[in-house]
Amino acid sequence: MDPPVSSRPPAAQGTVPSEAFTPLAAPMPRITVADALALPVLRRGLPDVVAGADHLDRRVRWVHAGEVSYMASQLRGGELLLTTGMGIGRKAVDQRRFVAGLAELGLAALVIELGPTFQELPGPLVQAARQHDLVLVALTREVPFITVTEAIHTEIVNAQYALLRRGDDVQQRLTQLLLEGQGIPEVLRATAEIIGNPVFLEDGDGRLLFHAGATVEGIDALDAWKASSRPSGRAPWRAGLAEPVPLSGHGAAGRLLVLPVTGPLDEIAGVALQRAAGIVALALLRARQEEELIARERGNFLVDLAEGRTTAAHAERQAGSIGFKTSSGQLLPLAAETAAPSGGASWSLVLRDLTAELESHGLAVLAGQRERPGELLALIGLRDPAGRAGVADVAARALRTAVDRRLGAGETRVAVGDATPWRDAGPALRLAAETAASSVALPPAPWHDVRALELQRLLWHWRDDRELRAFVERRLGPVLEHDRRRKHQLLPTLEALCAGGWRKAEAARALHLNRQALYNRLARIEELLDVDLADPEQTLTLHLALRALPHVDRTDATGR
Repeated sequence: MDPPVSSRPPAAQGTVPSEAFTPLAAPMPRITVADALALPVLRRGLPDVVAGADHLDRRVRWVHAGEVSYMASQLRGGELLLTTGMGIGRKAVDQRRFVAGLAELGLAALVIELGPTFQELPGPLVQAARQHDLVLVALTREVPFITVTEAIHTEIVNAQYALLRRGDDVQQRLTQLLLEGQGIPEVLRATAEIIGNPVFLEDGDGRLLFHAGATVEGIDALDAWKASSRPSGRAPWRAGLAEPVPLSGHGAAGRLLVLPVTGPLDEIAGVALQRAAGIVALALLRARQEEELIARERGNFLVDLAEGRTTAAHAERQAGSIGFKTSSGQLLPLAAETAAPSGGASWSLVLRDLTAELESHGLAVLAGQRERPGELLALIGLRDPAGRAGVADVAARALRTAVDRRLGAGETRVAVGDATPWRDAGPALRLAAETAASSVALPPAPWHDVRALELQRLLWHWRDDRELRAFVERRLGPVLEHDRRRKHQLLPTLEALCAGGWRKAEAARALHLNRQALYNRLARIEELLDVDLADPEQTLTLHLALRALPHVDRTDATGR
């Protein structure tokens, strides 16, 4: 197993332990033994691979030439060793010892030039190389070792330079995102695109702050991240890379991880991860974005669930990966919007306060930012579905308190769905979100019940439909035109009559009018709209038009 990234204690269940990842050293370009043997200078020596042919993809770190028996003590590993064999020895025991020492060191390949020392490679030498999986190559023609060394070193240096250039390109691309006003999520998405594998940002306790990288070939990135924490098994995505990321100048450093879910990690993966970790660290230290990332990560999950991009079969497991677990199996979907001015960081603090308050009441909650700051989706664990109204009261009150504290005064609209199991959580969240958006036309309320606002939500959903706009124009256009031209408005009278169930006495009380004044207004409305307000069919049509009016563009509704 790869060495640990740090000495911090094991992460909590559902997080990825540091032992699963390799700390990044300076990334090295991949010049392999096969690449070296393909160079013209070595091809002129007619190289013959007599052992280790399955390992020609080993990376050549450097090239060395030597003729002493203690060569292993002069090397560091990863070299391609050139020799005429003078220091190997004639005895089989010496030859085996020589090969064993180099193999233990991690030599990339042993290249022996045939000639005065060996007309052909000795059997014990070849057998030892095969036993230790050491790449052994015989040069059947003489080549100057200095030209071989220069050629391979030039290739290594050129590859290193090319890799550094690619690293600079990555740095420029990621930096440009910040200069254009983008944030850490966009930086991580670009990093995942460059590497071709998902990346994950953890805090110092191993908690997932944000991840980027699409699901591929049926493997979800969150599933791979959680699976990599298992103490047993040899899943390919366990061999990830990690870079430390300081978080706000205090506490344990977080980590930026990449997992080879889509494919293996190449050298550019290491470079991109290093550059991204530095940029993310600077952004975090400057903007204190941990809470915002948590809000975005959970919001992405909830939006995917609501939009049907996450199946119910995976939703509960993925929610557990980001810290949400409920024992009852019943969930309360909640959505909210606030008109208070808010930046992403301020809104994320609202979500943090909401979560802390609900958890203080013993409620499990998963809350996240929707499309923009000020839009909330949440799932709350219900111990007893009969307590739905009480939990909704607590959640709505906690949210408004948090909004007032963090953002100042501003209207907050909360919509609460019915208690639902995981299999129906996605559609229930979507209905709650649509209800919260459509409630802009309703009087203020502690919270709006999704079950009682089906018509309101349906009309909002059709707000861009041309037929709906034309319907509103036909039924209400003359009254709207009248109110635009005259001081005394008729639309409030029609709305009050509708709200009072078309009972004139209730409308008069609501408008503080005597009956005769009300009758005069109603007569004018009937004349303008060419309707009989005593006809239930016509009042139903007007009711629908009045309910749809707040959701359509009044310019479109009046034809002007």
